[in-house]
Amino acid sequence: MIRQRRRSVFTALAGALALVLAACGSGGSDTGTQEQFSAEDVQAALDAGGTIKVWAWEPTLKQVVADFQQKYPKVKVELVNAGTGDKQYTALQNAIAAGSGVPDVAQIEYYALPQFALAKSMTDLKSFEADKFEGTFSTGPWTSVHAGEGIFGLPMDSGPMALFYNKEVFDKHGIAVPTTWDEYATAARALHTADPKVYITSDTGDAGFTTSMIWQAGGKPYKVDGTNVKIDFSDEGSQRFTTMWQQLISEKLVSPVNGWSDQWYQGLGDGSIATLVIGAWMPANLQSGVAAGAGKWRVAPMPQWEAGGKATAENGGSGLSIPTAGANKALAYAFTKYATAEEGATTRTKGGAFPATTAELSSQEFLNAEFPYFGGQKANEVLAQSAKDVVGGWSYLPFQVYANSIFNDTVGKAYVSDTKLSDGLKAWQEASAKYGKDQGFAVN
Repeated sequence: MIRQRRRSVFTALAGALALVLAACGSGGSDTGTQEQFSAEDVQAALDAGGTIKVWAWEPTLKQVVADFQQKYPKVKVELVNAGTGDKQYTALQNAIAAGSGVPDVAQIEYYALPQFALAKSMTDLKSFEADKFEGTFSTGPWTSVHAGEGIFGLPMDSGPMALFYNKEVFDKHGIAVPTTWDEYATAARALHTADPKVYITSDTGDAGFTTSMIWQAGGKPYKVDGTNVKIDFSDEGSQRFTTMWQQLISEKLVSPVNGWSDQWYQGLGDGSIATLVIGAWMPANLQSGVAAGAGKWRVAPMPQWEAGGKATAENGGSGLSIPTAGANKALAYAFTKYATAEEGATTRTKGGAFPATTAELSSQEFLNAEFPYFGGQKANEVLAQSAKDVVGGWSYLPFQVYANSIFNDTVGKAYVSDTKLSDGLKAWQEASAKYGKDQGFAVN
């Protein structure tokens, strides 16, 4: 099953990157030649009505669709779950290549968006004057929907990182909640010494976690300018992370339990996994999957590389984009705007999604919400501040989906052998660069 899934992802990527190079080689369309749409055009499309197809897996969109159709009764929205993540991207690339069956709107994760943007498979929303939303969204998500000078989606949610910790475990052993990464490593040793069954966290190698940690450390290993790509994990931020995290691996202070497995959920419930450094979308997962942890867990700011720092990073999140082959772009944009920047953003937040809009993040209703699971803590205060503190300037590769798929074949070896994290990152760099060059990118 895993191998079949990876082959399908590679097939989709090959199609995506072929489109990238074809578009770039032929000159492709850009913002200057793209059809332009005014606010009046969008309103006219709503008044005329019609049908649009939206491919998305995010559950809160069901209510958004219902509300949108009630507000605009002439519009019908077909919400289709074409699969999550890679599965949908495969289907989307196949539809684009075939020239038929392309949805009008597609949910795309931030790390995957660059490959679609560079291939010109998605509409540059500057053609709808989407740049006017500068300041509407928090820094991380807004940056993530940009590629070059274009805006290729509107942020739907975000995943600013925080420290989720089991207060009961820390209190039991008299260990302070860490505020820096040095303190985190010290706490890891103290917890495991006090009880060998307790680990500060679990990690068996995860590309998203690693890149997010490097992001927070100020690393910028990826630099992309069209088809010119630079990959360099020798930068200070990358080395800062690997030096610290290598200590935890070498000293066997992280649990060798795979994330999202039954054993992982059990560890979160019984206290043998004491913390998670993860995105702000995690509360709902804890509440639904770790009932035994109710009242025990809390949320704290992400540990810092320097005392008194306020740097965070994004971990996950997605936006809504409009395929260039879509049949009704004006109506598609009306829905995209409604779902991400208008009433739909509030609806989704009430449904449990973590917002990407500054208005929702700063609303008193959101900030004052008490979480019984977290002992009545107003967890959103911590998470909203994290969203404000995301380090700017991060970018992903235009073939990040592929790069992530080979992470465990390279960096992952550091968790199961004598390979060092720094060597694993170097191998990841070389394998990613080779793939990029094979696809026609100029990589150094």
